[in-house]
Amino acid sequence: MTRPVYLVDGARTPFLKARGKPGPFTPVDLAVQAGRPLRARQPFDRKSFDLVILGCVNVIADEMNPARVAALRLGLGEAMVAFTVQINCGSGMQSIDTAFRYIREGKHDMILAGGTEALSHAPLVLRQSAVEWFGQMSQAKGPIEQAKAMTGLRPEFFKPVVGLERGLTDPITDLNMGQTAEVLAHRFGITRQTADAYAMESHHRLARAQREGWLEDEVMPAFTRDGVAHEHDDGVRPDSDMEGLAKPGPAFERPYGKVTAGNSSQITDGASWVIVASEEAVERHGLTPLARIVDSEWAALDPSVMGLGPVLCSTALARRHDLGAEDIDLWELNEAFAAQVLSCLAAWKDPEFCREVLGLDGAFGAPDRDDLNIDGGAISLGHPVGTSGNRIVLHLANAMKRRGDTSGIATECIGGGLGGAMLLEAV
Repeated sequence: MTRPVYLVDGARTPFLKARGKPGPFTPVDLAVQAGRPLRARQPFDRKSFDLVILGCVNVIADEMNPARVAALRLGLGEAMVAFTVQINCGSGMQSIDTAFRYIREGKHDMILAGGTEALSHAPLVLRQSAVEWFGQMSQAKGPIEQAKAMTGLRPEFFKPVVGLERGLTDPITDLNMGQTAEVLAHRFGITRQTADAYAMESHHRLARAQREGWLEDEVMPAFTRDGVAHEHDDGVRPDSDMEGLAKPGPAFERPYGKVTAGNSSQITDGASWVIVASEEAVERHGLTPLARIVDSEWAALDPSVMGLGPVLCSTALARRHDLGAEDIDLWELNEAFAAQVLSCLAAWKDPEFCREVLGLDGAFGAPDRDDLNIDGGAISLGHPVGTSGNRIVLHLANAMKRRGDTSGIATECIGGGLGGAMLLEAV
């Protein structure tokens, strides 16, 4: 037997754009900033949580197992079990999915599931040749051996590599994530102008959501130690236009590439939590859920076209519940790159692709743009890798409730050739 599982509440920090130096918050700092106000507005005791699960990719050396560190700093008690999950861009959604399955199977009743990432704190790493040289120096015995080892010193040994750059390059295909988006743009004929237009709309939609106050219950202010308040996602450009977006050159495939800094997700810091609960816990504490978590699906494909991950997992998820694209009221598809999102839409509309790859009789059909990322996405607010999957599920639930929608899918592509999707329904 399986039990109903509910997404009860959630909160996130503002997403803060990385600006060439470590930002004001570490991954655990961000998790605590989002978790404190979320916990404070709950009617139940901290001991009501059974487990804490946190997605994080860029774990820093001072915060091993950030889930446990965050749980302790949130005052959840020494007896609180907490563990960290990592599946690249899907980490924040994986935390929800793991909680969903634990509760559905009756093992737990209430879990705090989140994602956090401080990409501005990505470490600088030495080149492998430099590491080998330092190793030789450390083992050199006496001045003669040390002098001999010194002859191998090269100036480039002191020029570190940004760890994030290496982390965003697939080790199997040797393509970075932007290059995989270029592969899709070529395959589905996505033009630079179309990608720029999508990016512009993402900024305009987020700016409207901020202006209308649609994010007030979702985005909690974050305060630095010296009292500076960060209240809004700061990467949004309300005045974004096609003229400005046309200025940057291709970021990955010069001179003819379609992917630029302007139509890609931003490198950002941020955290998000959701509370996942059983029906028994909802009734016991008198809670009002945002949505019911119906099901989830993960898929894998060639890493060189990892951006199509949402097509595979979302289609399988919808078909398992006898749903077509037109039956889903609202969609959140993480905006890794404008060309990647547009390629997913094109793939869903392509009968040949759907027959050969998805095993369908014809085209699955794509979400209407009025029902997709209605309040912007990672292009305008950023993509803290371990957080985004959590944010899109939380925002989907909030947006469904605001619009009175019945069903929604949150989905994302995942570096390494994966995709994740989660189906929610109204309560």
